[in-house]
Amino acid sequence: MTADSELRAEIVRVGKLMHQFELVDGASGNISARLDSNRLLATPSGLAKGFLSPEQLIVVDMEGELIPPAPPGLKPTSELLMHLEAYKQRPDVNGVVHAHPITAVALSIVGIPLTDCVIPESVMLFGAIPTTPYANPSSAENQRAISELVKTHDAIVLAYHGSLTVGPTVWEAYLRLESLEHTAKIIAQARVLGTVKPLPPEQVAKIISTRQQWGFARATDAEEFCKYCGVCHASGQHRDEEALIRAVAEEVKNKLQVSNFQSQTSNSQT
Repeated sequence: MTADSELRAEIVRVGKLMHQFELVDGASGNISARLDSNRLLATPSGLAKGFLSPEQLIVVDMEGELIPPAPPGLKPTSELLMHLEAYKQRPDVNGVVHAHPITAVALSIVGIPLTDCVIPESVMLFGAIPTTPYANPSSAENQRAISELVKTHDAIVLAYHGSLTVGPTVWEAYLRLESLEHTAKIIAQARVLGTVKPLPPEQVAKIISTRQQWGFARATDAEEFCKYCGVCHASGQHRDEEALIRAVAEEVKNKLQVSNFQSQTSNSQT
């Protein structure tokens, strides 16, 4: 098999799994992968992802324009704009999956985020999973909504709509979709059973350390773990601030000691 045919088979496989596990319905969702620096292999508009054949996939350039030859009547999806944005922002991304995972979307509808540090595996793999503001599907709004987030996140919830996951391969992007929905299911079930108790900051700090060792850390980790999980010492900036506070406190202490000594000396001379 050629690289092209292998990639086509992989995308078809991912589409079948997405349909099997109810991560898409009907003709919803889309999948793409890099062929090279100038071309993408993608699912076309209007076809059910669970019933694709390799020859139905289309090739587009980095502007989303169809590259012939192509199967008659097939065209790029209007949601390809999100995929293109991910590839342009992230040279490390070679696969993008857009889906409609039921639980993740349901949580976004009722305003429950996936940013809290609750599930260790999710914290390790994703860090905070952001949710975009609502953006009209199949529009440039979606592209703008994910533009900044995709720079530092491999999984994003699209409010009221779906999800976007990316990876070094299309298979990794799909596995991250599974993990995203699995996380959402656990959180939804936990809320049914009772009050959700986030992990203590000291436990999250250990996970962050491992996340860094395994190369999962992102530029926004320090800010987000501080904001959502209370682990504010994870950033070097915060450590510098703590050191500065200790230094100032020590200086004040020394000055007080000198002042007290001078006062005592003056009193004794009097």
